Amino acid sequence: MKKRLSNTTIANVPAAIPRYDRRAVTPGIVHLGVGAFHRAHQAAYVDACLADGESDWGIIGVSLRSPDTRDALKPQDELYTLAIRDSAGEQLQVIGSIQSLLVAPEDPGAVLAALTDPRIRIVTLTITEKAYLRAADGALDSAHPDIVHDLANPGSAKTAHGFLAESLARRRAAGAPAFTVLCCDNLPANGATLHRLLIEFAKLRDADLARHVADEVAFPSSMVDRIVPATTDADRARVAQQLGVEDAWPVMTEPFRQWVIEDRFPAGRPAWEKFGVAMVEDVGPFEDMKLRLLNGAHSGIAYLGLLSGHATVDRAFVDPSIRQFVDALWQEAIPTLPQDAGLDTSAYTAELAARFSNTALAHRTAQIANDGSQKLPQRIVASALARLEAGLLPEHLSLVVAAWIAACAARRGSLPDGHFTDPLDAALSDLFGRNLPTATMAKAVFDLAGFAKGHPERQKLIEFVATHLVHFKQGGPKLALAALGIGSKSGTAG
Repeated sequence: MKKRLSNTTIANVPAAIPRYDRRAVTPGIVHLGVGAFHRAHQAAYVDACLADGESDWGIIGVSLRSPDTRDALKPQDELYTLAIRDSAGEQLQVIGSIQSLLVAPEDPGAVLAALTDPRIRIVTLTITEKAYLRAADGALDSAHPDIVHDLANPGSAKTAHGFLAESLARRRAAGAPAFTVLCCDNLPANGATLHRLLIEFAKLRDADLARHVADEVAFPSSMVDRIVPATTDADRARVAQQLGVEDAWPVMTEPFRQWVIEDRFPAGRPAWEKFGVAMVEDVGPFEDMKLRLLNGAHSGIAYLGLLSGHATVDRAFVDPSIRQFVDALWQEAIPTLPQDAGLDTSAYTAELAARFSNTALAHRTAQIANDGSQKLPQRIVASALARLEAGLLPEHLSLVVAAWIAACAARRGSLPDGHFTDPLDAALSDLFGRNLPTATMAKAVFDLAGFAKGHPERQKLIEFVATHLVHFKQGGPKLALAALGIGSKSGTAG
């Protein structure tokens, strides 16, 4: 058995290693939600800053649910390998910016102690869309059991809202300045959204705390982008063979990375701009382009790919019908973007096509398919409604919603049970079991997910989705795409 990657073995590994003394680093950031994306993205940017001499920005990572990341990385002194892969090969880099890892359910007090440490000036989050605990109308789900728990037990929080509110209250009582809260999840106006949710949570605790959060805490919005597929056992074996030491949880990623951040950090920040981060006044146009062109296309590829038997994005994207569909989807979405923000959509979509074609990533369609009810509103529904408002048709955009419904329904049939998951799975299964007429089913799903709630064009969008669903039921994705004039001549790749 090989030795583990660690501070004592790192000097001999044939990979790029941290170019700084990790013992001299002090914490400046707490990150909530230490998953593969954070380790491939924000932690890598911070690693570059540490190597540049900014030694007071080490990361304390917090897992809000599972101890898996801590258990994998603690024996490795929190070191891990970032494997940057494309069709031409792979480059390995060892990342050292995470100093320690905490598991909130095991010791919420330790998490609060880290958050109230006056050296901490930024709290970043990648907790996924569903962990923001929003009701169908977008407001805080105040009836959620974890929210109810956190309001009653502020010292043993379960949610990001509970930890943020309690630590900000403690810092305020101690006379310590508030940290900046930097959301890095795929939410529209993510900083403003989290700010609003935390104010709503704080109001349920204390009006003065709510005013403090509203007036004294900065919540800049950000846009993040890097494809990070799930790590497989084959990846672990390959990385270990190259390094000569075991790494329990290396992270796979692509060469491309992007981070756009609104520059509002009253307590200071690393010099991220030295390493390619765009510090801007308004992240909105960049966020919209990414959500509607990258993430929207990803969702379309995922659901059509699953229904067509393609396990990975690159395999789905070389299917001529799916590729033709994605090009048409982009042509529908591009006019919904801000036209005066200087966005180069032609260059961006060309770059996306190259990224989707990366055969080295093996980005699983089932991974992207998770949590569609939370992702589709900003990725697809918003664009579709914008087209309807402008008197334009959302034929390809609405097909993505129908493909999500069809893929959810296909589980326990042509797709394995649990092949991907959604927070609405129980309710969706109940709906699918009723054998409702297609139009009724489409409306019921929209009601359940809160899609386009209260929008004047909602019924039109439902009708488009219902039409596509009929095609999916009658002839699967081949017929659904053929109805849009796609694939009738080229056929479908296997």
